[in-house]
Amino acid sequence: MTQNIYDNEEFFKGYSQLSRSVLGLDGAPEWPALRALLPDLYGARVLDLGCGFGWFCRWASQNGAASVVGIDVSENMLARGKRETRDSKIAYLRADMENLELQEGSYDLVYSSLAFHYVENLPGLMKEVYKSLKPGGSLVCSVEHPIYTASSGPGWIEHPDGHRAWPVDNYHHEGARKTNWLVEGVVKQHRTIGTYLNLLIGLGFSITRVVEWGPSKEQLDAHPEWEEELHRPMFLLISAGKA
Repeated sequence: MTQNIYDNEEFFKGYSQLSRSVLGLDGAPEWPALRALLPDLYGARVLDLGCGFGWFCRWASQNGAASVVGIDVSENMLARGKRETRDSKIAYLRADMENLELQEGSYDLVYSSLAFHYVENLPGLMKEVYKSLKPGGSLVCSVEHPIYTASSGPGWIEHPDGHRAWPVDNYHHEGARKTNWLVEGVVKQHRTIGTYLNLLIGLGFSITRVVEWGPSKEQLDAHPEWEEELHRPMFLLISAGKA
């Protein structure tokens, strides 16, 4: 079973105070780039894997989706999502992505934001995702960038000459990595960029766009503190299609 860290009360309390938890999609700096990867949602059937508080589920419905299913393993996340949703087109289900089974040819879009790097059995999940998409359907997802999941420490290394670097450790050694984020012992699955892309290609997906996210000039003008995100990409965004 996936480590259900979001039902850890200390972690959930800290996570609920993040900008993306308070402001929703507008509080996620990578959202404009991720939104640009999305297909037209008018009349679409949408699946959101790792839906969290349901921000994207509600956005998809408001932007023309015919139906949206949000899946998450966290009772805390789903409870808030249900409280904040008043839309009969949206359904929330609790399920573990490690052993998820999806109905064949059910969705026009499968979307996931910052969830796949928690899943150990990603090949099994992606096989189900491919099966669940209709011909012509799309997968749009984001994960923590592999440079970030390969980090060997909690932050920047200060070098004697004054420049800063982000520590990367054993990039090609894939598997579980423990990190201290909000609480100690959060488990994430490190994979290389090649592993993510080749997994999708091997299943029959056509990769349509890959983005190693960094803030735009407009974002830096509004948030100068995001300048550190130019030193290494924090997010990897991928869009792919099923023929």
